[in-house]
Amino acid sequence: MTKTTLDHHTQTTAQTPCVDTMSGHRHDLVSRPDDVLREGAVTGDEPQRSIRRASATAGVGLLAMSVLSAFGYLVAVKGLVVPGNAARTARNIADHENEFRLGILSLYLVAVLDVVVAWALYRVFKPVSDAMSKLAAWLRVAYAGVFMVAIGQLTEALGHPAQALRHINSFTDVWDAGLVLFGLSLFTLASLAYRSGYVPRVLGVVLAFAGFGYVFDTAMRILVRGSSSDVSAVTGIGEFAFALWLVFRGRIS
Repeated sequence: MTKTTLDHHTQTTAQTPCVDTMSGHRHDLVSRPDDVLREGAVTGDEPQRSIRRASATAGVGLLAMSVLSAFGYLVAVKGLVVPGNAARTARNIADHENEFRLGILSLYLVAVLDVVVAWALYRVFKPVSDAMSKLAAWLRVAYAGVFMVAIGQLTEALGHPAQALRHINSFTDVWDAGLVLFGLSLFTLASLAYRSGYVPRVLGVVLAFAGFGYVFDTAMRILVRGSSSDVSAVTGIGEFAFALWLVFRGRIS
C-alpha cells in the first residue's frame, strides 16, 4: 500500500461512523459530552468518578459546616452574649461553660472542613480552569486560617472571664475581616460554575450574590460605625442551594 493510499485510508477510517452489524445502529467515533467535561481535561470513567466523589465531599462538608456553625456561633457564642454588659456575659459563659466550649470546638471543626471543602471544590472545577480553581481554593484556605485566629479569641475568653465580652468582640472583628477572603473565593467559584457547562448557571449567579453579601457586610461594618448590615444572611442561601446540588450531583452524575 503506497503512502498516499495509506493516508487516504487513515483519513477515511477516522471519518467513517462505526456501525454495529448486529443491531444496525450507527455510532460516531467521537467522545460523548459527558466524557469530556471541559477542554478535554477529564475523560473516561475513573476521572468522572473522582469528580463525583469530590462533589459529594464538598456538598456534605458544606452542609455539615452549616449545622456546626449554627450551633457554634448562634447558640453557644452569640446566645450567651449580652451586648454592652460584660458582667452579664461573663456570668452566662460561667453558667454554660460546657456549651461554650462545645461551641468553640464546633467552630474549629468548621475551619477544618473549610480546608477539606476547598480541596474538593478544586477537584470539581479543575476541568474548567486549573489556575482559577487553585485561586478559589487558596482564598478559602486563607480565610480558614483567619477564622482560626478569630476563634482563638474565644479560647481567650474562657481563660479571662472578666474580659470575655472584649474577646468575643475581637473574635467578631477578625472574622468579619476574613469574610472578605471568603467572599472573593465565592466570586471565583461563581465564575467557574457559570462557565463550566455542567453546573446550572443559576447557581453561578447565586454564588456571586453570596460573595457580594459577605464583602458588602464587611465593608459596611468598617465604613459605618455601629453598622449591623447582614445582607449575607439572605444571599448566603445560595451556598446552601449549591451544597444540595453538589450532593445530588455526586450521587447521580
